[in-house]
Amino acid sequence: MPKQKTRRSAAKRFRLTGTGKIRRNKANHSHMLIRRSNSAKRKMRQPDLVDSSETKRVRRMIAQ
Repeated sequence: MPKQKTRRSAAKRFRLTGTGKIRRNKANHSHMLIRRSNSAKRKMRQPDLVDSSETKRVRRMIAQ
């Protein structure tokens, strides 16, 4: 059976942590940020973890 290809778009968006969880960046942080509070913008800078229901699907996309 051939090796599974990595989906490059997913590989650029997701990273594996040391414990095997998948880290992602938060959305809505590219433009039109004037209306958002400083605390909301600060929270969007922190990475988030992929939900456990999506982990298997994302792991398959990044071929890990």
